[in-house]
Amino acid sequence: MKTSFDFEKPIAELMQQIEKVKQVADKTKVDMSATLIELEEKLAKTQKALYTNLSGWQEVQLSRHPERPQTLDYISMICDDFIEMHGDRTVKDDKAIIGGFATIAGKTVMVIGHQKGKNTKERQYRNFGMANPEGYRKALRLMRLAEKFNKPVISFIDTMGAYPGIEAEERGQGEAIARNLLEMSVLKVPILCFVIGEGASGGALGIGIGDRVYMLEHTWYSVISPESCSSILWRSWDFKEKAAECLKLTSADMLKNKLIDGIIPEPLGGAHQNPTQMGQTLKTQIINDLNEFSKIKTEKMVENRIDKFCNMGVVVE
Repeated sequence: MKTSFDFEKPIAELMQQIEKVKQVADKTKVDMSATLIELEEKLAKTQKALYTNLSGWQEVQLSRHPERPQTLDYISMICDDFIEMHGDRTVKDDKAIIGGFATIAGKTVMVIGHQKGKNTKERQYRNFGMANPEGYRKALRLMRLAEKFNKPVISFIDTMGAYPGIEAEERGQGEAIARNLLEMSVLKVPILCFVIGEGASGGALGIGIGDRVYMLEHTWYSVISPESCSSILWRSWDFKEKAAECLKLTSADMLKNKLIDGIIPEPLGGAHQNPTQMGQTLKTQIINDLNEFSKIKTEKMVENRIDKFCNMGVVVE
């Protein structure tokens, strides 16, 4: 049975009714096609009305759906092949960030992304997608390798944030993320970034500096999660819905504030409803962008990238 949230209750009820009608039709051999058509039309209208008017908190919930595709899912759907590479050559291999060379429509690229895991065992293995410093240093090592061989970089962002443990701080969490921001800003190959789930704080930004930064429709990108923001401002998680609205963290808000370059539409109800379609949409966007950047000189591309991020947050009096 698919997971659903409280705000999706009207949809879940209609789907249950449709299932019951189908069962009755199978058992009694009575023609229930008219009833089914009516219910399916009502379901389509309800879905469209609901998913086009989601609140900030509802978008956050959808971005965390347990069945939502993750980096490895998109790699398997988009890439013809993938050779994973391991380790930062200093401490260890951080399983929260994966990366390696891949081929997309005949083009070789470097793919890097957060991986949360699909079940309890996987999530523990992947540290819930929260990378340590060695994860960001591994990502930087792979990006430099891509630059050496003149291959574009594709990054998939999906994290609750960088790992906040004391050992991560002792090994230079802040420095590792800051180093990535600096190096990515001047990397001499195209960088395409996609927020495919959660985009929280520096943990997301550590692989999020690119020539194009996109958000999937039902994702969020912010300096802090709604729960953490609520706990800081109101000393309680009870105001997370209010915090989500105030943070302006949805894809629509981010595009309106010119902090991203575009929104990738999802299948009705979210990427988890039709992962294959979502994967094809992403692949098409990646191919189009790679073709576009193949015509731009490297110096101009880097200059445009720096200008784009320098112009964010500028206040004109």
